[in-house]
Amino acid sequence: MSDTSRHEDWVEVFRTSTDYEADIVRDRLDDAGIPAVVFTQRDHVFNLNVGNLALVSVRVPARYAEAARRLLAETVDDETLRLAAEAADPGAPPAHDPETEARLDSGADHLGLDLPDDEEPPTD
Repeated sequence: MSDTSRHEDWVEVFRTSTDYEADIVRDRLDDAGIPAVVFTQRDHVFNLNVGNLALVSVRVPARYAEAARRLLAETVDDETLRLAAEAADPGAPPAHDPETEARLDSGADHLGLDLPDDEEPPTD
């Protein structure tokens, strides 16, 4: 079964008002093999971080929703975080090249962005 689907078929598993927090959650899900994308309604022009103009959500395909919620409910203790930070290699190369990273941010690898079969593309 393909993980490509329409964004309307994806389920919100996390909501915040900050992009960086949503990115961390998306990366945690991705590391666990759960496709995830960040949808934002934040008004970046005015840098609002409250109210409806600041909603940022992380969404996953519906069939991954329960696993994603379980993973996000897990807590990590301070000692585990300390050990992970000490083991991290600050000189390690980026996990993804810039193009791949941009695709992860957009969800293009997981969301079907094609026109529906019954619609023709607009002509100029």
